[in-house]
Amino acid sequence: MNDAPLYERVGGEPFFRELVSAFYDGVAEDAVLAPLYPDYPDFEPAKDRLALFLIQYWGGPHTYMEQRGHPRLRMRHLPFVVGERERDHWLMHMATAVEAVCNGLDGGEDIAAELLQYFVPAAEHLRNDQPLGLRP
Repeated sequence: MNDAPLYERVGGEPFFRELVSAFYDGVAEDAVLAPLYPDYPDFEPAKDRLALFLIQYWGGPHTYMEQRGHPRLRMRHLPFVVGERERDHWLMHMATAVEAVCNGLDGGEDIAAELLQYFVPAAEHLRNDQPLGLRP
């Protein structure tokens, strides 16, 4: 068993940048998700935030925390409607990206499984029925 953080096991930042880029390739073409992004159609700010978050989460530098503070993912996503449909689209694009970047990696199947063990419950946790401004 390798106890090194996933960040080290996958080769660091380039892996996460590639993962995020592959993910946003799908999001950019998704009529459900793309309009939810505040900078749409420019996904570069979102790409950077997600990459920095994932790098930190998986054992890399804490640049995300230094730049943005505590992740507070649920709070940051409350202004947007994230229902089952949005969750499912997000997971579809993330699973496709995970498969693409893990394919051919030494231990890629295990790495993909480890990533998805986080992404699936995280996506469910971020679900809400109404944007923050419309809550009763």
